[in-house]
Amino acid sequence: MVLQSPLRQRPVHARLAQMAAHTLPRLSFNDLPRTHVFTSKLPPDPSFPTPLDSHKAPRESLGPRLVKGAMYTYVRPEPPREPELLAVSPAALADIGLGEEAGNTAEFREVVSGTKILGWCEKTGEGIYPWAHCYGGYQFGSWAGQLGDGRAISLFETTNPATHTRYEMQLKGAGKTPFSRFADGKAVLRSSIREFIVSEALHALSIPTTRALSLTLLPHSTVQRERLEPGAIVCRFAQTWLRIGTFDILRARGDRGLIRKLSTYVAEEVFCGWESLPAKPLSGRYETADIRRGIPGKVVEGGLGEEENRFARLYREIVRRNAMTVAAWQAYAFTNGVLNTDNTSLYGLSIDYGPFAFLDNFDPNYTPNHDDHMLRYSYRNQPTIIWWNLVKLGESSAELFGAGTRVDEEDFIENGVREGDEDELIKRAEGIIERAGDEYKAVFLAEYKRLMAARLGLRTHKDEDFQNLFSELLDTMSSLELDFNHFFRRLASVRLAELESEKGRKEVAGRFFHEEGPTGITEESARTRIGNWLAAWRIRALEDWGEGKDEERETAMKAVNPKFIPRSWVLDEIIERVERKGEREILQRVLHMAIQPFNDEWGGDRAEEERFCGDIPKMQRAMQCSCSS
Repeated sequence: MVLQSPLRQRPVHARLAQMAAHTLPRLSFNDLPRTHVFTSKLPPDPSFPTPLDSHKAPRESLGPRLVKGAMYTYVRPEPPREPELLAVSPAALADIGLGEEAGNTAEFREVVSGTKILGWCEKTGEGIYPWAHCYGGYQFGSWAGQLGDGRAISLFETTNPATHTRYEMQLKGAGKTPFSRFADGKAVLRSSIREFIVSEALHALSIPTTRALSLTLLPHSTVQRERLEPGAIVCRFAQTWLRIGTFDILRARGDRGLIRKLSTYVAEEVFCGWESLPAKPLSGRYETADIRRGIPGKVVEGGLGEEENRFARLYREIVRRNAMTVAAWQAYAFTNGVLNTDNTSLYGLSIDYGPFAFLDNFDPNYTPNHDDHMLRYSYRNQPTIIWWNLVKLGESSAELFGAGTRVDEEDFIENGVREGDEDELIKRAEGIIERAGDEYKAVFLAEYKRLMAARLGLRTHKDEDFQNLFSELLDTMSSLELDFNHFFRRLASVRLAELESEKGRKEVAGRFFHEEGPTGITEESARTRIGNWLAAWRIRALEDWGEGKDEERETAMKAVNPKFIPRSWVLDEIIERVERKGEREILQRVLHMAIQPFNDEWGGDRAEEERFCGDIPKMQRAMQCSCSS
């Protein structure tokens, strides 16, 4: 099998559009085209049905309560006192169509801190008004009821004029909403720094993610968590903030009409139309990236008993996107830590960063969440848990895709399934979910193999590579407690001539050890085991590249194997230096490394850069943290 270029991770049309963005006139923040398609097409909180109703209400009246029959509540940010803009992502600015100069204006600081509502006229009561999403969720496998945006408030949508991608801008930590439950609507600086850095780091690794535009300190906001901490706001954006939990709450309340309305919105507005969704594969090969699309919304595919209508295609699109994302997590050893259904994006984005981490030593059972005693959200379990969440989504949508050809009949729309037709609908829905499970597995494995092959510098994939190279390497890493991401970066620099003899392979093997040497085994045994793997890898690399192509292979491998990733110990140091020591420049320096992770150097403090990219201090490996943020 010939593998496509690793650059396939960023579709060609998107890369060209981003290049074109740099040739367009740079806009100011106020010049961004702004919309509110979400609030114009879906029902608001009946207690505050218009922006003016919410705006006239005392801010304290917009606090925690149950919200039914609605997808959101209009609610404004709580204006902060003397906010301090700490950092801005130039990559995020570019992706919404702004130049770096836009982040230096007073207006930018006001908007991203929640001080100013952009596009709303208080005198006329017209314009775009902020809102908070309503959703529920299964947390650690148990139903948690209404959750929602308890401290996140969406400002408006904006479309990049070059890429034509629409994003929903949002402030996290901007104050109480009806969905805050017993919380305070705030976010601490500690967790805000973590989200700000990792959002941009994952994007640079081509892992689908929400984005972080800016980080603002609230110096007069003191937040009680395990200790008193300073508050902060992250201005972030995403193609959509809808998640599986958005459907969960509607199913729990039996709101079948709103499930249909929301499904239609997702297909038509989030995924750009029913025709954009994947067709039923003719060959049965679910994993193909160029699967057929373009099926009109009214068309029902498949034979008797296996009919798939447009809602089945919508479900499969969400399944496919999440399979691709979790494959990237596994290939780069990113562990989310809290994969509840309310933290699982319909768009397939990494979202809502809490106790996340990249693996240090390769330990499949590692979880960064110190409250996850059963290891539900461990690295090993992530593909299984995402599928569990997708089954929950299938249960919420089952009536729609289980209806098959009857889905648009007036009687079904008004009253649901007819008495006596329940078994047929259930059987059809179960079949669709079962086939979607096969598709999830196929798409996940195809993408994982592609990414792992690229990380190992292979241009083609053979069936035996999975066992002989991928599995054997992971077993070796686990047994010898080797650093996952360091291994691939260091492998890129190995010359194939160094591996011709057993002695040479054993010498090279030492490059992959921690400074203190191998753990739990003699050094000679460790060198032998790594050397045996290197022998197999050398054969495959020669097959794909031939003799004398070390420099080309190294360039290709370094383009997909980062030198820098934001390790937990690095993030902790940054938090300490910003919060306790008052440093500011460190944030922008580390962000610069995070958005250009494949560089050999970044033009800053070389000693600091090498320390952040070097061997992890032994007592700071496999760190854990809490969900408290």
